[in-house]
Amino acid sequence: MKSFSTFIILFMTGYVLSQTGDPSAFLVKPYLQVGSNPSPEKMQLLWHTTAIKNEWMVEYKVSGSNQWQPTPAPVQTKLDIAGIEPFMVWRASFAGLMPGSPYEYRILKNKKLVFTAQAKASPSAGQSFRFVASGDMGAGTTEAKEIANGIYRAQPDLVAIAGDIVYEYGLISEYTTKFWPIYNAYAADTTGVPLMQSIPFISAVGNHDADTRDLNRHPDALAYYHFWDQPLNGPDSKEGGPITPVLIANDTNRTAFLAGAGDRYPQMANYSYNYGNAHWTVIDADTYVDWTDGALRDWVRRDLAGAKDATWKFVLYHHPGFNSAREHFEQQQMRILSPIFDSAKVDIVFNGHVHNYQRSFPMSFMPDRFGTLMVGGRDMKTPRGRVVNGKWKLDKSFDGRINTRPNGVIYVITGAGGQTLYNPEQQNDPDSWQKFTDKFISTVHTFSIVDIHGTHLKLRQVTGDGREVDSFEINKDRIK
Repeated sequence: MKSFSTFIILFMTGYVLSQTGDPSAFLVKPYLQVGSNPSPEKMQLLWHTTAIKNEWMVEYKVSGSNQWQPTPAPVQTKLDIAGIEPFMVWRASFAGLMPGSPYEYRILKNKKLVFTAQAKASPSAGQSFRFVASGDMGAGTTEAKEIANGIYRAQPDLVAIAGDIVYEYGLISEYTTKFWPIYNAYAADTTGVPLMQSIPFISAVGNHDADTRDLNRHPDALAYYHFWDQPLNGPDSKEGGPITPVLIANDTNRTAFLAGAGDRYPQMANYSYNYGNAHWTVIDADTYVDWTDGALRDWVRRDLAGAKDATWKFVLYHHPGFNSAREHFEQQQMRILSPIFDSAKVDIVFNGHVHNYQRSFPMSFMPDRFGTLMVGGRDMKTPRGRVVNGKWKLDKSFDGRINTRPNGVIYVITGAGGQTLYNPEQQNDPDSWQKFTDKFISTVHTFSIVDIHGTHLKLRQVTGDGREVDSFEINKDRIK
């Protein structure tokens, strides 16, 4: 067994986060998730181990207390997937946390300490916070590692991934090489950073996470449903319905997948979540989803209408509806939801899929019906998106500096999280942009840092080394 090591990993307001750990105890070391029923007083902790039987215990103490208290007994799920050595995913739940305050936790294996770390509880509605948004982060490239280091230095309270968590097929094996070592490392260096032990991540699914439905060819696909714990409050997602394709799987592979996914499949692809004074609506925007379905649109409408107490409304999904890049330009199916966003006064929509940064003018959009469905594939029946024409209204008086009162929804594509950049030739060619596009940065990898202080928001788009390429502010205290 390796000797204990201590790493000082992150300085945050008023305290130091540190970890002590025995790397040999874990296949994937502990990481935080918001859980199926999140609140500022709760947090979920997951870790992965071999299938060897051991006794595990989690203890924690809140700010100002010297008393360690145990969580309820950790729950184990065995993943016995073809082609993958069987392993365990463990889950433990923290409760009674103090909103916005630090807490410590430790894990004991067979009554022996193997891991300790510190984190900070989610904020209450009256507390300030910082989050990071980025998409297409799971490529495992040098650029992805640079962005990870930039996020680490930014010290966010929350990380929101706009899809394509891992490339190419959303496999368990791809998480092993392209995700965990970069975002859930033991120490910060050029290969990865220790973010997830102390900072919860939320995510939308992207096409590289959810397109692969053939479990006979890829039994370890759809790893999203094994590894993430997010709210289960979305629309009815029955397999074979308008939002969830049918799995291709023999009885053995289907049974193994469902045993690992539990009630997260297929429900977890769409959900909503309150964080501080912000409401998040997270949507599966893949081309297989039929957003012409009235029940699905009604769920989005009800969800946003119900967020009456939220100061800020954010929507997170992968495929952008408003995109000036030549790449994926024709995939406009998410424009169908724009009237709902307009009516609910959504502040910002965050997207990925297009590997660059784009920001729209504040805008409203009214589609001409549901547009034209595109199909492809060998059978010429596979949905490839929709071309959706319509009329938009742009607020070009908003500059985010002097005029900080936008009239309309701002659409932000933050998909330059590490994968090959799209259309760098367009950055200095504004004639190639659509009229709704205000900013277009496609020659450098970037991510979004968003600071919320009550009714004030500031977004900065920065490179991995912290260079700012765009920024804007919104002041709601000036909005009548």
